[in-house]
Amino acid sequence: MLTIGDRFPEFNLKAVVDTDPAKAFTDISNESDQGKWKLFFFWPKDFTFVCPTEISAFGDIAKEFADRDTVIYGASTDSEYVHLAWRENHPDLKDLPFAMLSDIKRELSEALGILDRQEGVCLRATFLVDPEGVIRFVSVNDLSIGRNPQEVLRVLDALQTGELCPCNWHPGEDVLKVA
Repeated sequence: MLTIGDRFPEFNLKAVVDTDPAKAFTDISNESDQGKWKLFFFWPKDFTFVCPTEISAFGDIAKEFADRDTVIYGASTDSEYVHLAWRENHPDLKDLPFAMLSDIKRELSEALGILDRQEGVCLRATFLVDPEGVIRFVSVNDLSIGRNPQEVLRVLDALQTGELCPCNWHPGEDVLKVA
C-alpha cells in the first residue's frame, strides 16, 4: 500500500457530480484541481450499510474542507451508473457536494494497494494529498467500521500548520516548539 511521502498515482476516472442524468457525469484526473489539497476516501460497495453513513458525514462537513482549500473525492470500484442510481435512491446522498469516482477497472485502487484480498473491493481507505501530489496522511479501517471525518479534518488542520502538533491538537491550540 502507498504511504506517507509517496506520490499519489496518476488516474483518469468517470465521476458522478449530480443526480440529473444530463449533467451527472464528468471526468476527473490527477490533473484536476491543481494546487489544492485533496481528500480521497474509498468505500467497499455502493448500496451497503456503513458506507452511506461515512459519505453523508463527509458531505456534511465538505464546506469546512473547502474552507481549507481541499477538494473531496469519494471512490469505489462501482460504475458511475451505480453511483448515480445510489445517489438518486438514497436520501442522504442526493445532494452530495463532491464527486463520486468510479474505479471500475480497479486501476487506481490497485496502484494504491487498497483492494481487499478476499472481496476484491476497496478497503475503507483515506488519503490526504498535498498540492504537490504527495500523500501526507493515510488511514485504513476494517470493512465493517466507519471512519471519523472530523478526525480527518483535524489532521488536515495539523498538516496545514507546517508545525509539530501534539496528540489531540486542535486549531488555536499551541503547537510544539523545538528548544
